[in-house]
Amino acid sequence: MRPDTPAENVDHSAEAARLERTAGLYPEDAEALLLQAAAHLELSDARPAATALYDRLLSTPDSLENAPLVRALKAANLWEYDHEAEARAIIDGVRTTAPRDPAPWVIVAESLESHDELEAAHDTFTEAATLLLTDVAEPPRATHPVLFGRHRVRRMLGLPHDEWDARADTLHSSSVSLDELHDPKRVWSLGSDNPAELEAEISRLRAELGTYREALSRPFPVAVLHWPAGELTELLSAYPDLATEYPSHPEHLSTIESSLRELSASGTANLGIVTATVPSYEAFAASEGSSPSDTTLLPQYATTLAARGRAVAWPPQRGSECWCGESEAYDACHGGSAS
Repeated sequence: MRPDTPAENVDHSAEAARLERTAGLYPEDAEALLLQAAAHLELSDARPAATALYDRLLSTPDSLENAPLVRALKAANLWEYDHEAEARAIIDGVRTTAPRDPAPWVIVAESLESHDELEAAHDTFTEAATLLLTDVAEPPRATHPVLFGRHRVRRMLGLPHDEWDARADTLHSSSVSLDELHDPKRVWSLGSDNPAELEAEISRLRAELGTYREALSRPFPVAVLHWPAGELTELLSAYPDLATEYPSHPEHLSTIESSLRELSASGTANLGIVTATVPSYEAFAASEGSSPSDTTLLPQYATTLAARGRAVAWPPQRGSECWCGESEAYDACHGGSAS
């Protein structure tokens, strides 16, 4: 499916089947591909089939990159077709394991919220914020939905603003404030016959839609290719013509960081890094009917890996290991002063 395909024109069942076939071709990417397939099944109202895909992934939990995310998605899906008790049990389990990824927290909290469990949703968002954002000077983009969701639920509960609500207000970029977007009284304006109230609500909805479109404008990151030292040595041994592209491994790592910083400074959002391997690159070149020595294949290969869910977000969260694989904190490694 092309990223710009209108949602109403998508055959979700066919797209799910295509993604399942692709997962069979690329088992190393099966987790990301099957999660996308499950999402299409949910959209086609084939919720039991989506649960079957989640169970398929969870049958081998040790091989999953993000088991809490799969469990959270399964719980949210189960609750939508009347498996509330099982969904609640899974949600409790996700909260107990306290994942460091914000996505599972947001999914289970929004599931609770959508079923009018506002107090539980508030507690879940707060647990996530406490775990992920305590002593964090600048919340990573991936954590913004935690703060926005918490702000929304607190507004619905009539709770006063606190420091995290103020932070959410600061991070929110729309022309319409979060207080307006999350105002519980908005629902009443939808039934009003006052043209001024309706026009104001249309303006708020347009602003909200613009925020969603911005978030969805790029389905996968702008990704830069990273060759680990051993893979780069093997690549250059087999294809010495690429030495002009990669003079040395330290220079390669420095170029990755500087390129990403330049992209970020130019306003490009949703950046990531994809890790390359020689066998995967050779297979990609063969599929394109070209030689691996062709340097024009390298950015195409990076984009393909990103589209298959292989990108790791850049920059890493504060305190996380550096993307280069040296087991040092990012701030003390490539996240320090520009190389």
